Amino acid sequence: MTGRITSKFNNRSTALDVVRGLDLRGSHAIVTGGASGLGLETSRALAATGIDLTLAVRNREQGDAAARRLRDETGNPKVRVAALDLADLASVQRFADAWYDAPLHILVNNAAIMACPLTRTAQGWEAQFATNHLGHFALTTALMPALLKGAPSRVVTLSSSGHKISGVEFDDIHFEHREYDKWKAYGQAKSANALMSLGLHLRHGDDGITANAVHPGGIMTGLQKFLPIEEMRALGWLKPDDTPLDLFKTPAQGAATSVWAATAAELQGHGGLYLEDCAQSVPAEPTQRAFGYSPHIMDRDGALRLWQMSEAMLAQAR
Repeated sequence: MTGRITSKFNNRSTALDVVRGLDLRGSHAIVTGGASGLGLETSRALAATGIDLTLAVRNREQGDAAARRLRDETGNPKVRVAALDLADLASVQRFADAWYDAPLHILVNNAAIMACPLTRTAQGWEAQFATNHLGHFALTTALMPALLKGAPSRVVTLSSSGHKISGVEFDDIHFEHREYDKWKAYGQAKSANALMSLGLHLRHGDDGITANAVHPGGIMTGLQKFLPIEEMRALGWLKPDDTPLDLFKTPAQGAATSVWAATAAELQGHGGLYLEDCAQSVPAEPTQRAFGYSPHIMDRDGALRLWQMSEAMLAQAR
């Protein structure tokens, strides 16, 4: 790929490696799901820069405990917690309305659910698409005034190699007419995450907002809570002793690309990309499931169609 953006970091670098020596005091950041798993490691690295950091969490008690730990570990007193349930649009709006009158420089759309049984929100939306995409879409658009005020600002949205399982099925996003498949639903939501980043870049890149999607790599976190160990064995994720394969990253390594996307000088103004291993990714061969990206997440028409459809869904829900 001509002009591919890379870095000195690699697939084993940690989030703290990425921010070493970086001072972001005076800037403001939000990390959704920032109190556990990848989100906690992303929060830890950002807090180490001195940034004003908000952990946007569904579990307030867990969030408060994480914030206390991060303040103690990093010496940064400006780590706060706010309630956010991405599956509840009223909660998203309350969070955005309560954002204090300050510019927003970094928004990391990190929280997610994966491969859960068929569940629907109050609007009848399939839960993985509603939580992973629509919740983050509602949050990002509601915080747009703060992002514009903070420009140059960054929006980092976590996608996954799971996007290769399914593109967005625009004719039946919520599995109303087709049989529910938990992995297709996850793949569709992760494709939507990448397309949202592309759509945001197309609409607001010239306004100083750098929006990119991130594949963190394979990591064992609470994201696997709906998967029994028998299924993970069948998927080939585990060694004979039931420990993860060596290709899996630690949460600290998995968070590195998110933090690089949020802070790297070389990415300023370069949006609509899919990033992995602290570098711009490359197109994947059709049989390559772990690395690279499928062409449907770089479809500009698809990104704009998803944006318009998401706006329409939110408008109908209000």
